[in-house]
Parts: sequence; structure tokens; C-alpha cells
Amino acid sequence: MITLVLSSNMKRMLKNNVLVRKLVGIETAGNLNILLTDKTGTLTKGQLEVIKVLNGNLEVLTKNDIINNKRNFRYFEALSYNTDSMYDKNMNVIGGNSTDRSILKYLNKEIKIKKKVLNQKHFDSSYKYSSATIDNITYFKGASEVILPRCTKYLKNGEEVRIDNFDRINLEIKKATNKGIRVIMMAYKTGSESLNDLVFMGLIYLKDELRSEAVAGINLIKKAGVKVIMITGDSKETAESIAREVGIITESTDIALTSAEMRKLNDVELRSKINQIKVIARALPEDKSRLVRVIEEMDLIVGMTGDGVNDAPALKKANVGFAMGSGTEVSKEASDIVILDNNILSISKAILYGRTIFKSIRKFIIYQLSVNMCAVCLSIIGPFIGFTSPITIVQMLWLNMIMDTFAALAFSFEPPLLEYMDEPPKKTTEPIINSYMYNEIATTSIYSATLCILFLKLPVIRTIFRIGENNKYLMTAYFALFIFIGIFNAFNARTYRINVLSNILKNRIFLLVIGFIITVQIYLIYFGGDLFRTYGLTAKEFLLIILIALTVFPVDILRKLILKKKNFKRMV
Repeated sequence: MITLVLSSNMKRMLKNNVLVRKLVGIETAGNLNILLTDKTGTLTKGQLEVIKVLNGNLEVLTKNDIINNKRNFRYFEALSYNTDSMYDKNMNVIGGNSTDRSILKYLNKEIKIKKKVLNQKHFDSSYKYSSATIDNITYFKGASEVILPRCTKYLKNGEEVRIDNFDRINLEIKKATNKGIRVIMMAYKTGSESLNDLVFMGLIYLKDELRSEAVAGINLIKKAGVKVIMITGDSKETAESIAREVGIITESTDIALTSAEMRKLNDVELRSKINQIKVIARALPEDKSRLVRVIEEMDLIVGMTGDGVNDAPALKKANVGFAMGSGTEVSKEASDIVILDNNILSISKAILYGRTIFKSIRKFIIYQLSVNMCAVCLSIIGPFIGFTSPITIVQMLWLNMIMDTFAALAFSFEPPLLEYMDEPPKKTTEPIINSYMYNEIATTSIYSATLCILFLKLPVIRTIFRIGENNKYLMTAYFALFIFIGIFNAFNARTYRINVLSNILKNRIFLLVIGFIITVQIYLIYFGGDLFRTYGLTAKEFLLIILIALTVFPVDILRKLILKKKNFKRMV
């Protein structure tokens, strides 16, 4: 049943841009307590664009100023050579990170000069800047908190002027980051590659628009009781702005930390604040792995999204690793689930399907244990009331096919209902069978067994049904009654609602399977012969069997009404 329900839902999830690599990851996704998510490409479109370039005097430079004004050659060199990206033979931008690619796209294939890069330091999140040396000049590009403190001058109208204070620059940066804009700082140094005594060149403003589905996706995940923590390499101010816009930060008590601030907290302090932490800015790969470890030590289920090589350890360590479809092969190999469209809304669908799978398994357990308990009772009690074999071996084989194979197929296609997202995540200690399931299993099996025993023993039954040699017609009717009770109880098991047909059309496989079982059962009643110990029923006998079996519906409705009146939790 578990394999069948996981594999059937895996196919349905693929249509929703969710590729399942490890089947068990689907069910675990339904019980997530905390989701650690990237920003770029997951909450945003992943299409970073340069929206503005400022010079050292914080004045706007147009693209034409940068490309065609010889006085601004430093800006052109800084943007076009201090990069890990490049143009291919078709002049498409390839390689590097999203920041580098967006800057080259901004230049719009306008590189006209070719200079040799003598030395280059590639960007790394641990030191947060990159550099490239051309001729005798080294250009730096990176986070403002790293570059600006090393600047002693700024470039004003082509001349290097000493910086009196940083207030004006910091104010400009803060205004931009508060609007969710990513700010990259440029600087240069003549004659040396050391990161000191730099000349501040200006700022690059980049913007990655939020996905239209991001807010809905976050709201749906939070509605499911899953806490969301955004982890990003952006500045704290930019990250907070995006987190507020998307709905991750909503309360005044919510906390945003930088990587440096988080490292100052020991594990005990971090655990005490985990419910308030909503953002980790300027994050390093080791921050993700540490968060996953700390959360798992709290006996919580944690999901992790990632797309880079550095994300692989955290993806592997998390209970559920979500790799992005546009990510590296290493991250995909380390993950349990691949989100093909990089969309946070698809992650919420994975959670929904995970919960649906768990509920489908529980519904199957209700049905199977109800039929099994009834069959066991009859097998034990039968000899004491004069029926040594109320159910034959061959009949039991057919019953097992219904209970195991066909029931598993029918329940494995239960629809994912949005109402499942209103429930809190299941705890790791929660038992498979809950109190509602025990109630239904006990009530259904006891009533079904009682109905079958009365059918065999009540004298009035012998006046309605033919007896025949060795009670062959009575036992045919009994076999039919037992199977149809099981068939109708399948409808009761699939929903806690009073209306047993609720959402039935969303599981057409269920109807097809039930229709097939009924067809085969009718055939066996009339053509089973000695093999199945069935010898046919009259129309009156068959109709009466159906009416008796249908009584399981009002009995179960009464049970549900009583539980509802007592405010008993009616959830599987």
C-alpha cells in the first residue's frame, strides 16, 4: 500500500512541477515543521536586473555614459572585466553567478575593447567580494560592509577626493536596501591588489522581482503550521524588506540575523530563538548545515531548499531536501525532491501531497482492519454457532484481493484537499492509528460481525432465503453479504464527513475499482460453483442482501453524528 500510494502520487506531483527522487521524501514533506528557503529564484523570479548605476558622487550613470564616455572608462572596465561571466559565440551571457550575469546583460553586448586580466579573485561568500587586475589597476566589487570601510577616497568627476565621512553613502545604501534592492559596491586601487586604501567608485543597484505566486505559497505553507526561515546572501536590510513583502516577517517580535550575528549564538541560544528567527542574511553554506542540525536536535522535521554545490551538505542532512530545477547536478543528487519550476508554491504542493499520502494510508488501514477484525470474529465464533467454515479458503483469497490489492489501488488515488493544510504538522511521536481510527475500526467491525452472525442464526432469515443441500443458498447469500458490507464500508472509510460521497468524483479510480469488485462479485455469486461455494440467488434474495449490507451507512452516520456532537476530533 505504501509503495503504491507513494508511486501513484509521485506521478501526479510531476504534473505540478515536483519531481520526487526518493519516495519516502513525499510523506516526510507532509510533516514539515520548519522550511529553510532560499530567496533568489524561489521567492523571486531569479531574473536579477541592473536598474541603476551610481558614480562615486552618488549620481546616476546611464549606460551610454559608461560605454561611450571615455572619462568613465574605469566604470566600463570594472563592470566588464571584474566578472566570472562571459559571452559565448552567440553573444549570450553564460557562467558566473546571477549578479555577474545581470551586469553583463546590462552592458548589452557592448564590450568593444579587449584587455588581459592579469590576476583575478573569484567571489566567495566567506569574504564577499571579487577582484580583477587590469594593467596596473585592481577593481573590487562586493558587499558594502566589506568594501566601504577599506575606502579612503572616492571618485568625483574623474578625480580622487578624500572621503570625509561615510554617512551620505550609508544613507543611500539604506534607502535602497529598505526597498528590497540589492546593492553592490565598486572600488579600485592603483599599483596594488591589497584590500586597503581603496577608491570608492560607486554603487550598482540590482532588483529581482518577487514571483506573483510567492505570497500565496508562503501563506499556504504558514497556514499548514510550517515555520518559514529565509536564508539569503543579501544584506540584512534587503532581506528584511523582501521577507516583509512576501509575508515571512509579520510580527514585531520576528528576528532577522546576519551570519555574523548567528555565529555569536551558541546552540542553546539558537534553539531558544528559533521560533522568532525569520531571516538569515549574508548567509554562509555552513550556516545552513548548522541550522538543519540544531532544528533536528529539537526533534522537529526540517526541509531545506538549495541550488548550489555548497548547499549539498545541508540538503543531504535535512529531513527533506528540495533542490531547484535550475540548480547544480550536485544539489539535485543530494536532494529528495526537485522543484522543477523553482517555485515556492510547488513546495507547498509537495507538503499537501505528503499529507494526502499519510491520510490515504490511514484510510486504507481503517478499511483493512475493519474487514480483518470482522473476518477474525466470524472465523472464531462460526464453529460455536454451527458453521465450521463460514468463509472458505477460496472465498478468503478473493476477500484478501479486495482488502489488499484493490483497496490499496482505490485509496492510493485519494485527492489532495486544501483543507489538509489547515491541520498542524504531525509530531514524530504520533502513532499511526489515532483515536478516531480506533473508534471507526471497532464500531464497523463489531457491527459487521454482528450483522453476519444474526444473518446465520436468526430463524426469520431461513424463511426468506432458500436453504438447500448443505445450506448452499444461505451460505451463498452470506458470502455475498460479507463482501458487500466490505464494499460499502470502503465508502465510510474514505471520509470523516456525514456525506460518504464527498469529493468522490475527484477519485475516479476508487469508483472504477469498486465497480470492478461489484461486477466480479456478482459473477462469482452466479457462476462461482463449487470452487467458490456459490450457487446463485434469486432477484428477491439478492436485493435483500444489498438492503441489509446498506445498513452500514446509517450506522456509520450515527457514529459520526455522535462524535461530532461530542466535539470529538474526526480526522485521520
